[in-house]
Amino acid sequence: MAGQSPPRSPLAQFLQYAEFEKGFAANTILSYRRELEKFFAFLERRRLDCLRLDEKDIVDFIRSAGSGSKAVSSQAHLISVLKSFYRYLLHDELIESSPVAAVALPKKWARLPKYLSLDEVSRLLESPDSTTVIGRRDKAILELMYATGLRISEVSQLKKVDVYMDEGFLRVRGKGGKERVIPCSEISRAWLREYLEKSRPALVRAHEPGQIFVNYSGAVFSRQGLWKMIKGYGAKVGLSARLTPHVLRHSFATHLVEKGADLRSVQMLLGHSSITTTEIYTHLAKDQLKRIYDQFHPRGKKSENRK
Repeated sequence: MAGQSPPRSPLAQFLQYAEFEKGFAANTILSYRRELEKFFAFLERRRLDCLRLDEKDIVDFIRSAGSGSKAVSSQAHLISVLKSFYRYLLHDELIESSPVAAVALPKKWARLPKYLSLDEVSRLLESPDSTTVIGRRDKAILELMYATGLRISEVSQLKKVDVYMDEGFLRVRGKGGKERVIPCSEISRAWLREYLEKSRPALVRAHEPGQIFVNYSGAVFSRQGLWKMIKGYGAKVGLSARLTPHVLRHSFATHLVEKGADLRSVQMLLGHSSITTTEIYTHLAKDQLKRIYDQFHPRGKKSENRK
C-alpha cells in the first residue's frame, strides 16, 4: 500500500527487542550493535541471508572476525551476541533452527586476570592530592572502586539516592538494569563524604546532575573521563602499563578471595549473572592454598628449606 513504511530489518527488530523487552543497558545495546553490524557486513560481502545460514557460515564469520584479534574473551562475546540474536529470531518464528546452536563458546580466562598487589593498591590510593578540589574527588572515586568492585559505568551513573551513608551500603544498577546492594568500607564512605561536602559544591554550576561524580564543568563524569583519570594516576605511581578500571575491579575480587571470601558472595558483590564467570577466582584461591601449604606443612617447600 502507498505510504506504508518498509519492514524493519531483523537487526533493527532485535535491537529494539533487546532494549525495550529485555531491558539491556545502553552500553550492552551499543556493543551488540557493533558486533552485529560486522556480521551483516560479512553477510553482504558473501551475499548471504541471515535467515538462511548454516553452522559453517557462522564459523566462517567467527574466524574472519577473529583474524585481527586472538582474545578469547572477544571471541566468546561475539558468539554470545550471535546466540542471542538467533534466539530472538527463533522466538519470533523467523527461522526454524539456529545455526549458532551447536557453536561452543571458547573457554574464557585462559589466563588469570591482571590485578594489583596490596602495596600497589596502597600507592594508587595515596596518589591523589587530597588537599585540592579535584584531588578529593579522585581520591573518593579510587577508594570507592577498590572498596566495592564497581564497574566504571556504575561509578559514572551512581546517584546520591543510591548511597546509604549511615547504613554503609550502595544500591547499584548493573548490566541489564539488575540491581544489587554492596557494602562499602568506612574509609571509602569517609572520603565520599569529604568530596560531597568540600569538592562537589565547588564543581557543580547552574545545572545539578543527579549523579554523584562530576567533571571540571560540573557535568556528569563520563566513562571516558574516569578511564583517563585512573590511567593518569597509574602513570604517576608507575602502573600505567597495567592499570585499567577493570584491573581495580579484579583487585577487589582477588583480595577478597585471598582473605577467604566464598565465590558465591564474590559473585553477588560483582553482579555476575552466573557463578561460572566468577570461577576464574578459584585459580587464585588454589594458589593461595598452595602458598599456605608450602609455608606451614612440615613437608612443604618452605619447611624443607628451613631444615
